[in-house]
Formats: sequence, structure tokens, C-alpha cells
Amino acid sequence: MQIEICYLCIIKLLVLKKVYLDNNATTPCDPRVVEAMLPYFYEHPGNAASRSHPFGWEAEDAVDIARQQIAELIGADEKEIIFTSGATEADNLALKGVFEMYSRKGNHIITATTEHKAVLDSCKKLEKLGAEITYLEVGSDGRVDLATLEAAIRPTTIVLSIMWANNETGVIQPIKEIGDICAKHGILFMSDATQAVGKIPVNPRENGVHLMAFSAHKMYGPKGVGALYVSRKDPRVKVTAQMDGGGHERGMRSGTLNVPGIVGFGKAAEIARLEMAKDAERVSKMRDRLELGLKNALEEVYINGNREHRMPHVTNMSFKHVEGEGLMMTFNQNIALSSGSACTSASLEPSYVLVALGLGDDLAHSSLRFSLGRFNTEEDVDFAIKSITEGVNHMRNLSPIWEMYKDGVDLNSIQWEAH
Repeated sequence: MQIEICYLCIIKLLVLKKVYLDNNATTPCDPRVVEAMLPYFYEHPGNAASRSHPFGWEAEDAVDIARQQIAELIGADEKEIIFTSGATEADNLALKGVFEMYSRKGNHIITATTEHKAVLDSCKKLEKLGAEITYLEVGSDGRVDLATLEAAIRPTTIVLSIMWANNETGVIQPIKEIGDICAKHGILFMSDATQAVGKIPVNPRENGVHLMAFSAHKMYGPKGVGALYVSRKDPRVKVTAQMDGGGHERGMRSGTLNVPGIVGFGKAAEIARLEMAKDAERVSKMRDRLELGLKNALEEVYINGNREHRMPHVTNMSFKHVEGEGLMMTFNQNIALSSGSACTSASLEPSYVLVALGLGDDLAHSSLRFSLGRFNTEEDVDFAIKSITEGVNHMRNLSPIWEMYKDGVDLNSIQWEAH
């Protein structure tokens, strides 16, 4: 009887095994971060703007410490860190704030087609307000062409916005070279570095970046808090506030500061500064193990984006003649990952990022994004390889398209009829 119960326990554990491989959507909060935050929910409840009593002073001191921790992570001055509710708000503040502040100089903004929706939708809104936007195409490797970028600059260009690392492919842009071009032409350089900060070395000042958005929950901190780096020298950048109120954050972003969240953000930044290199080395080995395991187990598997210039924890893979959403249904009770950005996961359209890389709808629809993290193990990777291999084989066994492909039929020569 005891042996039977033991077997049942083992079977139950195997059935309930869950693996989280969606760290680009959000990371688990590090227990050390949670521990740092807890006192500021009850023991130290003060508002950081309340300067007439000890509770407010404690809160203000905690915010100052966190601001310093975050500044140290990115090589900035603490006065250059403006707290927001997240990277989306920081992107909006940067682009809309610069457009309004520098409207006398010009109305032209340059960005790329593969940017996060927070940037692209902000640009669409600014177009309605009179901005002229140039959307740069990227190469098949996901990187912008520097000559094309420089050629797009006009006398009326005020800011260029290129993300540090792509959220779907992990491709890293040539940030230093772009910064040099912006300096040469005297325009501001803004970068959404949400997927890069805390995972690879990111220093806006050394790379010529004047505004930079990032968020706590992408680096093992809490959700609901982010920051915008705003350069204070060479050049001193000004942005018009997009939220009016009490004039918090040196007048750039009004609103009561999320003290527990900011404390957690600071602790996450401190941990990242100390452990980032070790984390990157470990997760890159697991990513390579995942890629090799799937490519050895399956035919027609493709890795999307630049293989050299990419984040250590991310891979975007296409499984030919397998629909990605259907594939995920074969294992999504056990494995968390995505077929694209979390912000566009409800869309039935293929990933606009992968389409921009030149992938056809078939491969774009068959792609999965794997983003590993600090708490993943090799056992997680091996479980994912096994589950995804079984899922792909199952989907292909049911697919007449795959059968035709295996029989040597040229699928491109077939005239498909729409119904």
C-alpha cells in the first residue's frame, strides 16, 4: 500500500511539473527583493513626499538609496533617474516629453519597425500631433543598417529611438555606433533598454544614450515600477511632464512614489550589478543546450535573428509547418513561454518583428520565444526539449502539409484556393 502511494505521488509530481521560460514577459521576483520590500508595506508606511515627520523621512531615505543602487547599475548619476510606473510610461514620457520640449527645433523622429509597441504606438500618437516619423527597416538579422540610419537624419530631426535589445528575438543593436552618429549630428538618442538592463552591461553615458527606459519586473524586481534615465550633462536633456500633479521627480513625473516597489527595484539592481555576469554565463549555456537539443531532435528548426549580437538568455525558434499557437497548446499546462511579445499575445497576426526580419507568414506563425532566467535549471531545459519535441512531432503527424513536404512536393508551386 505504501509503495502504491509512493508511485502515485511520483506520478502526480511529474504531471504537475511546471517550467517557466517566459522571463522576457516578466521575471519572478527574487526572494531577496521581496524581503527588502516587506517593511515598507507596514513598518515604514510613510509617503516619500511627507517631509514633516520621521515616517516620511524614512521613506525618502529608502527611495534615495534605491535611486543610488539603480544609478550604480547603469553608470549614471542618481539625479538622472526618474521613477515611473514601468518602461511603457518611461517610453511615453521620453518621446512625448522630448517632442513637446524641443518642438521649436523640429518635429522629426526616427525609430525602427521592430520597436516595442510602447514606442511605436507613442510615435503613432505623435504623428497625429504633427510629428514626422521615419520607421527604419531592419536586416534579416534584426539589426538596423547604420548608413541607412544616418541618411534618414534631417535638419528637423530631434530624437532617434532604437531599443537596446529586442524583446522577441533578443537581438542587440549597435548602440555605441548609433550614439556616435547622433552625437555627430547633434540629435538626442533615446533607447528602450527594458530587456537589457540587469542582464548585460548597460551604460547610457558611455554609449551616447541620452534617455533610456527600463523596468524592475524584467530584472527580478516587482511589477508596477520603472525608470527613465535622463541625461543631466553633455547634453542636459529636458522633457515636458506628461502627468500633472504635485511636481514629483524634479517636475518630470507627478504622483506619489511607490516606495515598496522602488525599494525592490533598488535591491534588484544591486543584485544584478553583483551577479549579472555569473547569471549571463549560466543562462547562455542553458540557451545553447536548448537550441542544440531541439535542432538535434527535430527537422526544419530555425533560429531567428543575429546569432552573435543577442541577449544571453533568449532564443526565438521557428518549427517549419507547425502553427505556434497550436504547438503551445500541447504543452502549455506544463511550460510557460510565448509566440511573441506579451503585449501582442492576443493578436492572431504573425509577429510584426519576425515579419520585419523577412520571415514569411508560415515561419513567423511557427515561432516560439524562449527566455530563460535566474531560477531555471538544466532539468527545466531538458524537460522543455522533450515536451516541445513531442509536441512538434504530434502536430506534424496530423499535418497533410508536413506529409506533402516529406514526400518532396514543392509547396511553393501549389495554387492554394481561399474559402
